[in-house]
Order: sequence, then structure tokens, then C-alpha cells
Amino acid sequence: MQLAFVLYKYFPFGGLQRDFMRIALECQQRGHQIRVYTLIWEGDIPPGFEVLVAPVKAFFNHRRNEKLSAWMEADLAKRPVDRLIGFNKMPGLDVYYAADGCFEDKAQNLRHSLYKSFGRYKHFAEYERAVFAKEAKTEVLMISEVQQPLFIKHYDTPLERFHLLPPGIAQDRRAPPNAAEIREGFRKEFNLADGDLLLVQIGSGFKTKGVDRSLKAVAALPSELKKRTRLFVIGQDDPKVFQLQSATLGLGDNVQFLKGRSDIPRFLLGADLLIHPAYNENTGTVLLEALVAGLPVLVSAVCGYAHYISEADSGRVLDEPFEQTQLNHYLTQMLTDTAQRAAWSRNGLAFAETADLYSMPQHAADVILAEPKR
Repeated sequence: MQLAFVLYKYFPFGGLQRDFMRIALECQQRGHQIRVYTLIWEGDIPPGFEVLVAPVKAFFNHRRNEKLSAWMEADLAKRPVDRLIGFNKMPGLDVYYAADGCFEDKAQNLRHSLYKSFGRYKHFAEYERAVFAKEAKTEVLMISEVQQPLFIKHYDTPLERFHLLPPGIAQDRRAPPNAAEIREGFRKEFNLADGDLLLVQIGSGFKTKGVDRSLKAVAALPSELKKRTRLFVIGQDDPKVFQLQSATLGLGDNVQFLKGRSDIPRFLLGADLLIHPAYNENTGTVLLEALVAGLPVLVSAVCGYAHYISEADSGRVLDEPFEQTQLNHYLTQMLTDTAQRAAWSRNGLAFAETADLYSMPQHAADVILAEPKR
């Protein structure tokens, strides 16, 4: 089959982007042709992929999205495909991978009443409706159980169009037999002494991921504990606002901001704790990557995958609604209790042996390649 995938932006370090790549490669391995439509492509193109970057520009993102849709539609009219799979919501999709939560629910509950009068709202509402409306035909790949009821509430989407996927953690995130050796080399490279404690926060979109909350929690640590604690914030984002906050809090060398990178498994093995107090997060793949690497996790309950941390007993999940004082307290506790961190690490590694945390690309490909119901 000739398959076409569409996403607004591809870069190697985004969660959505990595999911797209693994699903597309799985389909290619099963003998199918891959074409990709996008606005931005950063990084290598896999052999056999046809990547088309839309030659469109616009001042507003939603106008640019509309231009991409029109340009793609024109190309598909000349060169049809068997399936069109989208990783962002838009009209005309055969299959949609639901990486994002329900836009309409956020618009109604988190935005000012005037928000609905703007063109941005109208665009995203229309594109979401095109996927989830009762009369639409798009099959939906769900990665978060939390969001499904919201789409049904707002659009009356038939239940049979939803396909709940297991997580899709890459096997290279699991702790290898020489994990201790990798950890030792990593900590030497970053000048971490035996008594030093390393927190990592990983993910693009520092504001959404709650980096401001993490900085406040580090600043609130008891003086002696703070002296030997470092925080690495890793992701594709502009850190300026958070660097200023860090300086204002007097954190100095305690905090380091790093761009997105391909050697994240080393950081998961070299760190002592993953902190992830996100404001909202459909899933939170990095939580499971930490779990399977044996790294304890401190996470906010809004994250779709936070329940795995509770089930595995591999860290602490904050209560909802979020309280900064609880985050501060939990962080101090977790960094102080070495024996408990070791237990959480063992629990995560044991959970990784038995739970299905890896087969998302295979299940997604099964849905994409199935005969359409219509």
C-alpha cells in the first residue's frame, strides 16, 4: 500500500515525532510505501521515505496549517494514496494518532469566554470536529484513556472508532546489563561526586512541563541538600525565561539547561530522580522511559502515564489539584531517602520485565493497515 503521513513539524526529540517515526518504520518494514507531508523537517530522512516539505508561509500558525492542508490535498488529488494518517487534527484523515488532548474541552474550561471569537479557536475547533464528529469516518489511535470520554462528550464520537494503544517505549531505554558502568562514566563526565544528587527534567515545552515548579522545588531544598543537588533540564525550547527564574531564585550552578539530544538513556541511568510536575500532559512517555531504566519518578497526577508510576511503585505521584508545597516536600523526602530510591528503582526494573510498555507501533500499524470499515 501507499501510505501518507502528515504532521506539522518533525524533529528527532519530540514525543509525537518519535511515535510517528516508529509507526511509519513499522509500516515500511511490513512492505508498504511511506510518503510524509510536513511544514518543517529537521534531522535525517530514513531510506525509502518520500518527505515533502510544504512551500507555504503565513504569519499565524493556524493559517499556515490551512495552507498545508490545501497544498497536501492538491498533491493527493494528483497522486492518491491508500491511507492518510495524521499526527495533528485536520480534515480528510483515515487514521488520526491522538497525541493531543481535547481542544474543545480546554477552550470551554480553561479559556476566557472571548477566546471563541478568535480565528485561532475557529480553526482548531473545526479541525478537531473534522476528526471526531459523529458522522466522520476517521479511526482514532488513542494513547490516553483520560481523553477518550472528553471527545465522546463533546462530539458523540462512536466508541468503535477508538483504538486504545499500549505505550511504545523503545527497547534502548531499558537498563542494559552494564548500566552501572554507564552511570559511572556519565557521572565522571559531568563532574558528579559520589554524594551529589542529579535531577533530570526531560521534554520539549518547558512551560507545559512545569520547569518553573521544578526550579521552585530545588530552591526550597534544605541548604545542605541543595548544595549537592543539580538539575539538568533537557529539551527543545528557549530557556531564557527559566534561566532568569533560576538566577532570581539564586540557584546558580545547581541548574543547567541542555538542548534536545539523542543520548537520553545515559541521563536516565546517570541521574538519581526524574522530576516531571507538568501542568498538562496527554501521556508522558519520558515517565515510562525512566521507569524501565530504573530511575525513580516524581510526577504530577495530570499526566496520562502517571498511573504506571503508582502501579509499578517506582516513585511518587503528586495530588491533584497541584500544590507547590507538596512538590517541595516530596522532593526533599525522595532525595534524602537513599534506601527508598533504591527500592523504587528495583520496582521499576521488575515492572519493565512483565508489563506491555513497548508494542504501540505494532498495534498502531495493525489499525492503519486494516481494511476500512466503510
